[in-house]
Amino acid sequence: MFATLQPPASVTTPALPHDLFEAIATLKQELNAIVLAHYYQESDIQDIADYIGDSLGLSQQAAMTEADVIVFAGVHFMAETAKILNPNKLVLLPDLNAGCSLADSCPPAKFAKFKAKHPDHLVISYINCTAAIKAMSDIICTSANAVSIVRQIPPEQPIIFAPDKNLGRYVMEQTGRDLVLWQGTCMVHETFSEKKMVQLKVEHPGAEIIAHPECEPAVLRHADYVGSTTGLLKYSQQSPRSSFIVVTEPGIIHQMRKNTPGKTFIPAPALNNCACNECPHMRLNTLEKLYLAMKHKSPEVNVPEDIRVDAIRPIQRMLAMS
Repeated sequence: MFATLQPPASVTTPALPHDLFEAIATLKQELNAIVLAHYYQESDIQDIADYIGDSLGLSQQAAMTEADVIVFAGVHFMAETAKILNPNKLVLLPDLNAGCSLADSCPPAKFAKFKAKHPDHLVISYINCTAAIKAMSDIICTSANAVSIVRQIPPEQPIIFAPDKNLGRYVMEQTGRDLVLWQGTCMVHETFSEKKMVQLKVEHPGAEIIAHPECEPAVLRHADYVGSTTGLLKYSQQSPRSSFIVVTEPGIIHQMRKNTPGKTFIPAPALNNCACNECPHMRLNTLEKLYLAMKHKSPEVNVPEDIRVDAIRPIQRMLAMS
């Protein structure tokens, strides 16, 4: 998958500064760096970030930044997107092993064969995919703009939607379009238990269920609101209700509590008694790794130029259509 950085056995763990927040702030000034963080990152990383957002917002920030160094506290495909948009900037990812189960579910060679079976189809790919898949796509989308983008496509134009089948199903329901779906899923959003969620609703009858469209249809049918992470955040601020059952990766709850401290946010339960609703890839990044990445200007994320050139076009189309 991604390169694994293993220090030689003789190398000891470097000493860390006493105040990592202050040290990171100093490095940001020295490097002219910006720290971009996804909502699913641990709370300390969210608190040190210059911008916190979902995939659409992060892409827009990466496209606009004047920083020389982009430190991406997220997963590999997000850092790749930043590099695609900024080929001459240094893009750092605190842990190169921070991958994505959804991106991994769509291998480029298999997708190329799948695409070849539908030569007349426009390919719209969810941003949660590798640079190679983006390069094979016509338009990129996020959970925040997928419905809007599909609605902008002429109804007579057939569409392949990849890689997330659950988001694809949701888009079909919202637009009435018949999409050819790649059968990929997110391991986190598949773990939510419909039965346990209903039980939680019984325990908290006044709580609204707010869910991400990557969840299974059986879960989404109970939701009072379905939206992207930013959409869920905004809805929880604007809703008159005071409690919410949050059906997505629970990292977003940190921002929800900060924005509306008087409200109650309950993470939706997973199928088993585990932390399966936390993304193990997102959680590979830590404040310590973020500091070390900035200090050593490594690990760096690069994208082969031929793939980058093909991948930037569908991203730019998304930004223009958003």
